[in-house]
Amino acid sequence: MTSRIAIIPARGGSKRIPQKNIRNFCGKPIISYPLAAARDSQLFGKIHVSTDSQDIVDVVNELGFNIDFLRPVDLADDFTPIMPVLKFVLEEYARAGEIFDEVWLLMPCAPLFSAWDLVEASGQYSAESKKSLQCIVEYPVPIEWAYDRNEDKSLKPLNPGMFAVRSQDIPKKYYDAGAFYIFPYDTVLNSTGAGTDSGYLGFLLPKSKVIDIDDQDDWAIAEALFLANQGTRKQ
Repeated sequence: MTSRIAIIPARGGSKRIPQKNIRNFCGKPIISYPLAAARDSQLFGKIHVSTDSQDIVDVVNELGFNIDFLRPVDLADDFTPIMPVLKFVLEEYARAGEIFDEVWLLMPCAPLFSAWDLVEASGQYSAESKKSLQCIVEYPVPIEWAYDRNEDKSLKPLNPGMFAVRSQDIPKKYYDAGAFYIFPYDTVLNSTGAGTDSGYLGFLLPKSKVIDIDDQDDWAIAEALFLANQGTRKQ
């Protein structure tokens, strides 16, 4: 039987949106949504929130989840990549005799994916060689139409002439949805630095389930998307 751990990284030092990981989102702390999706998927033998913050510990405990240990301060600054955080968690559990087949990374401020999405991704991961997997979403417009904006506000096309090509004639491109990821256990343990952006399978999420929340406008859009999705969520 496959053993899985879901790790949700939630340090306490968010600056652009203070207390971002536990801020109220449509009536609940935003971290409660990925936690609930992980629980309801019934995929995981262990769900661990990696945090350095007692405030986050208290909220997570109130939501019914235990945190076995805190993240050390040297892994909780603005510049620490996520892979060393995952490796630390696995090493701590290994000391207690707990080893996992799959390591899932669920982002704390991704409230739009559901337990059903996790189950679907698990099926794809198992069926396709068990390479690392990340969620992706389609760019809303062709990236070939992108511009640079100069200091004088003038625009410079990155791909001159591509404006004349119809969007349906340009192959679709995708970007990291920032929702969740799956890694083989050894991939995390053997990683160096920030890891790599190569060799992933892509699990496609619809645009309605993806937003990168960096400021108050993003937050408001995310809440509107969440409420709009409620009538169509499978779980």
